[in-house]
Amino acid sequence: MAQRHAPTVLSAVEMLARLVSFDTTSRNSNLPLIDFVRSRLDEYGVPYRLSFDPTGQKANLHAIMGPVQAGGIAFSGHVDTVSTDGQTWTGDPFKLRRRDGRLIARGACDMKGFAAGVLAAVPAITALNLRQPVHLLFTYDEEVGYHGARRLIEDLTESGLWPAFCVVGEASGMLPILAQKGRRIERVSVNGLAAHSSEAHKGVNAVHAATEAIAWLAAESRRLAGDGPAEEGFDPPYTMLQVGNFTCDSMPNTIPGRAAFEIEWRNIPATDPNQELSRFQTHVATDIEPPMRAIDPAAGFQYETLLDLAAVSMRPEHDLARAACDITGAKTGGKVSYCSEGSLFQPAGIDCMVCGPGHLAQVHRPDEWIAESQLVACEDFVRRIVNRMAV
Repeated sequence: MAQRHAPTVLSAVEMLARLVSFDTTSRNSNLPLIDFVRSRLDEYGVPYRLSFDPTGQKANLHAIMGPVQAGGIAFSGHVDTVSTDGQTWTGDPFKLRRRDGRLIARGACDMKGFAAGVLAAVPAITALNLRQPVHLLFTYDEEVGYHGARRLIEDLTESGLWPAFCVVGEASGMLPILAQKGRRIERVSVNGLAAHSSEAHKGVNAVHAATEAIAWLAAESRRLAGDGPAEEGFDPPYTMLQVGNFTCDSMPNTIPGRAAFEIEWRNIPATDPNQELSRFQTHVATDIEPPMRAIDPAAGFQYETLLDLAAVSMRPEHDLARAACDITGAKTGGKVSYCSEGSLFQPAGIDCMVCGPGHLAQVHRPDEWIAESQLVACEDFVRRIVNRMAV
C-alpha cells in the first residue's frame, strides 16, 4: 500500500517567494502560476474551477473550501502584474529578496502578497468545521482592463456558486476600505471636414469643435469640484473629471478633419457618470453639432466607452465590515479613489470591501516591496475573518 505523504506547509513568505518566481506580466500566460496553486489546493483536497481567456493561455481559478454551494465569503486577487520594462531594479525582479524588513519582487505588493497570505492560510482553514463556504478567486488581466474578472462573473453565472460577500486584497495597509470611487472612460471622436486653410469656411475644423467641447468639460470639472455632490472620507471628496489623450489630423495648409480625446470620471457613489455623459452629449448635440452639420451633414461626434467601473460602497453596519474593523482595530472603514475588481463584483450582487497588505506607494515601481509584517498581518486577518464569518 502506497504511503500517503503529509501536505507541504509553506509560510506566507515562502508562498510569496514561489508566486513571484512566475513572470505573470499581463502580456504573458499565467498558467504556470495557476498550476502551482492547483497543486497546493490538490494537496488539501480543495475543489476548484478554471475559466479561460479566448486564447486558453490565461485562467481564473475559483476554489471553494467547506460546503460547495453559493453564499459565504470570498477572498479575491489578481495574479497578473505590470511590466518591469524600462525600470532599474537592484536585483532579479522575479526572485524574492529580504532587506530591512522588506520583501522585494515584482508583484510582492500588487498583489501576490495578498494571494500568498490567503494560500498560506489554506491548511488552517481546511482544518475548520466550516458551515459556510470560503471562496478563493484568482484572476488574470486586471492590470489591462479587468478582463479576468469579467470572465469570472460569466463562470459564476454558469456555476451558480456566487459568494455572498468578498474581500478584495488590493493594497490598503490592512485597513478595511468600505467605499471606492467609480471610473468611467469615454473616447470621443470628432469628424469634421478637411479643407485648405485658405478656404477654411468650406470645411469643418474638428479641432475647433473638440476644443469647444473640452472647454465645456473643463467648466464642468470646476463645477463638480466646487458645487457638485461631496462625500467626506474620499480624497478629494468630489467627483473628478479630466480630459486627456488628445489627437488630431495634422497636414500643412489644411484644417484638421478629425480629432479625438478621452474623458475620465472618477466618481463618488452619489454621482452617476451616465448622467454626466448624457449632459455632455446634450450640450454637444444642441450647441456644437448644428453649425458643423450645416456645412457637412456627416460631421459630428461619436462616443465609445473604454472602461466602466462602478463606485463601490458597503454599509458600516454590514457584518463583514464590522468583523473587519474589529479584527484590524479600525474605528471605521476607509474610502479610496482607486478602483478594484469589486467595481465589477458588487454590481453582479457580491457585497465587496477592500483589505490587503501594503500601500499604493510601493506598487508598479522598481524594487516593488511589501513589509514582512504586513504579510504576516494578512494571513492572520484571513484566518480570523474566516473564523468570524464561516465557522
